[in-house]
Amino acid sequence: MPIYEYRCPSCGFQKEHLQKMSDQPLSACPSCGAAGYAKLLSAAGFQLKGSGWYATDFKGGSSSAPAASSSSDSSPAAGCGGGCACH
Repeated sequence: MPIYEYRCPSCGFQKEHLQKMSDQPLSACPSCGAAGYAKLLSAAGFQLKGSGWYATDFKGGSSSAPAASSSSDSSPAAGCGGGCACH
């Protein structure tokens, strides 16, 4: 569920509210009761947790991140024929 930030223009009260996307926007200020309580436009906040999505969220691969290639050779890899983006 998204977190929406609201502010009251009458008293200046500001608070974040956890709401479903289908919920109606709040209109009454919980602090003073004024009807001007409105959503603020703010940057989306999210938090990444854990050891990394690339290492743990794909099935079928190894559980560690792939090693970076130290080769700067621009020739195609054996067997690919040069038609892919592996080089």
